[in-house]
Amino acid sequence: MTRPALSLLFLCISVAGLSATHLACAAGVLPEGGQYVAGAGTISSHGNALLVTQPGSTRGVIDWNSFSVGAHNRVTFDNGSGATLNRVTGGSPSAILGRLSATGSVYVINPQGIVVGPSGVVTTGGRFVASTLDVCNCAFIKGDALTLSGESNASVINLGKISSSGADVFLIARGAVVNAGTIKAPGGTAELAVGEQVLLQDSASSKQVFVQTGSVGTVVNSGRIAAAQISLQAADGNVFALAGGGTRIRATGTANRDGHVWLVADSGRVEQLGTITASNADGSGGTVDTGAAQLAFGAKAAVHAGEWNLSTPAFTIDNSAARALRRSLNSGTSVDVTTTGAMGATGDLDVASTLRWSGPASLTLAAYRDVSVASGATIANKGAGNLSLRADATGSDNGGSVVNHGTLDWSKSTGALSAFYDMNGTYVAGTQLSNPAWTPPAFSGLVTQITAYKLVNSLTDLSNVANDLTGNYALGKNIDASATSNTAFVPIGSVDTPFTGQFDGQGNTISSLTVAQLAPSQFVRLMGMFGVIGAQGVVRNVDISGTASTTPNQMASVYMGLLAGMNNGTVLRVNTSGTVLSGGPGAFALLDFSIAGGLVGANAGSIQRSSSSAAVTAGNVLGGLVGANSGLIDQSFATGPVVSLSYINEGGGGLVGDNSGTINQSYATGSTTLLGYCRGAAGTPCGGAGLVVINSGTITQSFATGLVTQPSYQPIGIARANTGTIGNDVYWDTDTTTATVGVVYGTPIPAANGLTTAQMSTPASFVGYDFSPTGVWAMPAGATHPVLRWQLAQ
Repeated sequence: MTRPALSLLFLCISVAGLSATHLACAAGVLPEGGQYVAGAGTISSHGNALLVTQPGSTRGVIDWNSFSVGAHNRVTFDNGSGATLNRVTGGSPSAILGRLSATGSVYVINPQGIVVGPSGVVTTGGRFVASTLDVCNCAFIKGDALTLSGESNASVINLGKISSSGADVFLIARGAVVNAGTIKAPGGTAELAVGEQVLLQDSASSKQVFVQTGSVGTVVNSGRIAAAQISLQAADGNVFALAGGGTRIRATGTANRDGHVWLVADSGRVEQLGTITASNADGSGGTVDTGAAQLAFGAKAAVHAGEWNLSTPAFTIDNSAARALRRSLNSGTSVDVTTTGAMGATGDLDVASTLRWSGPASLTLAAYRDVSVASGATIANKGAGNLSLRADATGSDNGGSVVNHGTLDWSKSTGALSAFYDMNGTYVAGTQLSNPAWTPPAFSGLVTQITAYKLVNSLTDLSNVANDLTGNYALGKNIDASATSNTAFVPIGSVDTPFTGQFDGQGNTISSLTVAQLAPSQFVRLMGMFGVIGAQGVVRNVDISGTASTTPNQMASVYMGLLAGMNNGTVLRVNTSGTVLSGGPGAFALLDFSIAGGLVGANAGSIQRSSSSAAVTAGNVLGGLVGANSGLIDQSFATGPVVSLSYINEGGGGLVGDNSGTINQSYATGSTTLLGYCRGAAGTPCGGAGLVVINSGTITQSFATGLVTQPSYQPIGIARANTGTIGNDVYWDTDTTTATVGVVYGTPIPAANGLTTAQMSTPASFVGYDFSPTGVWAMPAGATHPVLRWQLAQ
């Protein structure tokens, strides 16, 4: 332990009033003057041992004159799986130098301070709580969440060994909490907190102590803590995670709790000098969250986890911070540094020192306002690491800029470098080095290794995308587009001038979007957030909910989809919900030449890992995902209902209306309905189908389960007409679709490909489908059909 750490530790012990004299006097004592004031039990002493028996796994409260355990003494609580609160009403602190054990939970409340001495051992089957803050008996007896409060400046200190075999360890004080011994809670949380008022509640999956009123107190760990989850919390005070040999703080998750560590001093200081480790039960990396007004790092500071999230009002990555981040990144820990602009800070994030690392870990630098890299500083990766420089992290349109006066070197990396800045901000690229051998990872949708994006933070920003159809854009936050119900949103891009840039939603949502018709010619109408996505255009990682609705026009073809009327480019991980409607009252009497889909009207490009739950009602060519597909649909699905309705309606497809392209590893579960009669000469093929209406392309490893309803025509499982190729790995559910035939016209598919729901629930029924842990398909417990494995990560 360093000299400053020792000084701080001795200061805390002095505050507690536990001098060496106190410890020596406690060596021969046992708790005295105990009386049950709530609940019931017995207290008996035998020589150097004291036994508290509390039958029936109940809850009880004992008031004591004093509560200490001498070096050779033992106190045992036989309380089943119950809990006993021990409150010290006398004037002396508690010193536990011997053994304190319990079958259940033990709470020790002493405003004069509590210390577990170097020879002290505490073992419980349930919780162990040591606190200088008091709590009301009624909440404890009821088993409610506990609010602890008090004004004592005494400390809680552990110099010995504290362990809970089945639950948690909580050390709580107003002044200081110090662990210089060992704490173990392999199945629960170990939490050290200081504050004037603290909430203690039950949680089976996350931290359980929350400081509600600060006290400018101090939490110090110079010992070892091992638990499923660990929290050091000081609110407006200080947290010191001090150095030492090996890992001093180690969170190892369980089946119920991910491995997680919190170091929090919101308006105070967190100082980390040692190594913190967090891992999950399956061996994957856990999470470490560090948040404070000031962050400081010692020469050996590092985090070994899956991710390390740091939050502070403003931050400069100096030499000490760069060392800590570099060690962590090199260990495989991805790091996210965010500045909040709180407490009047600028919110800027400055890189003043060189930061290089190897391997696949990623670094995100997200500033409340500006991100800058100083002259002479270099950020570089060798491996597959990504770098994200994000200005205006809250999406407030504050003019956030990204300025690089140093070097960003990705010439030896296979990862990607992304910069995000406000539309009214600036971007200074500076020196950027890319890898000439770089290729985009599968399902990334990336076009270049180094990309700068303008942030779309508002509905106005979204409209302004139309001002530069070749630009690169990213959603800075969720956008509520409900204002478009009054003035409909004009689609971005047309047939003559399509959108050819990149639009990355960053996992955000555009909600309540009402789209207008774009009329580039007399005979063509476009409806969608995008009118046309061009061949070089990319749209990815966004959810869209809303409405695309029009009355059929007897003279014009309307290409309709919530994302786009037409897609000739790349659509990846886009999900839509809402309504696509061409028709309305009297639609039977109207000609409808629409090409409508829940995602896209017509697709001649690529749609991957995307979906739609939109309800699609139209009268010509329609499908749950795409109206007409001449491109690629891969690992995608539709769940919304499809209704074919107009004077010339012929039926709709659960996934696609007309397919002349390729459909692979995709499915539809939405219902398809044909209302009325199909118009045309006698014998004209009519009817929709569970997957597609007409197939002249290729369909492989796909299936349909939605109910097919069409009076006067038989239900069809896969396609009404097939002049293309439908693989033997394409199936339909005979129970839920009610279809006994897969194809009516053209090349048939085997009747054996119609499976019962019981068969659809069995992976072995799907020949060639990969259900391995890294395969495309998964069968969750209780599922009635396969799902795409990428869905499980959402």
